[in-house]
Amino acid sequence: MKNLCLAFTFFFIIIGNAQNEILFFQTNWGYNGGIEDFIEKAKKSGYDGVEIWLPAEPEKQNIISKALKKFDMKVIFLCGTNRNLKFEESLIEYKNYLKKAIDQKPLAINSHTGSDFLTYDQNMAFIDAANNLSKASNIPIYHETHRGRFSYSLPETIKYLEKNDNLFLTLDISHWMVVHESLLKNQDKFINSVINRSNHIHARVGFEEGPQVNDVKAPEWKSIVDRHLEIWEFIIRKRWDEGKMITVTTEFGPPNYMPTEPVTKKPLSDQWNSNTFIMKSIKDRIKQINLN
Repeated sequence: MKNLCLAFTFFFIIIGNAQNEILFFQTNWGYNGGIEDFIEKAKKSGYDGVEIWLPAEPEKQNIISKALKKFDMKVIFLCGTNRNLKFEESLIEYKNYLKKAIDQKPLAINSHTGSDFLTYDQNMAFIDAANNLSKASNIPIYHETHRGRFSYSLPETIKYLEKNDNLFLTLDISHWMVVHESLLKNQDKFINSVINRSNHIHARVGFEEGPQVNDVKAPEWKSIVDRHLEIWEFIIRKRWDEGKMITVTTEFGPPNYMPTEPVTKKPLSDQWNSNTFIMKSIKDRIKQINLN
């Protein structure tokens, strides 16, 4: 980790001019209640906003809009390439969905982009479409590092970054922990390149054999939690150095992402509590940085 620390030493110095602002978002993935109840609960839990998929129905969009205003919450919308459609049809659907999401004026859009089965040029068609719409609307669209997408692995993602200066990421490092069966401690050069392009974080803790630990609070996972916090910290410092805020979505998921007991399928931990725990962990780490 020595090289990574050296590469970002300057972030420890130039904090004074940064906004030092972090906005936390909660996922409604796995939430069984109504959308207004979810937004209210997220507000009471200390979140600044929510990250959700935009529903197709205008009446549901209106409910979301009213609830966001009622509880003074921000929103990041999710979108994604439909891998069940042919490339041309999927691209049309993707553009149309992005336009509808942009019309709602979210803080940003997080995209599950392309597919690991598409060619470079096909994946670039989705990326270019998103980047063009982002530039025209002035709403950031970030492309999430995700299994099954163009960004399914660290070296593959680097290929796209090297050829596209306007490609910015949502870093969900938990996916790559699984793909590479590694905590990526010996990949500083690649990690540095990714951090430089990461403007949004999906904060879930994975490990070498899975995308989500069974209980993030359990002591046996502490070193792996610390590894994730270390990488997230570098992104936070990078954004602050740019004089910009950083957004973080806590994204521990429900079963079957959440490990469960056999037969009963009882979750081994509480999803909501896992998300609030990791939010607190990031806040505590940043508090220590500012104190130092």
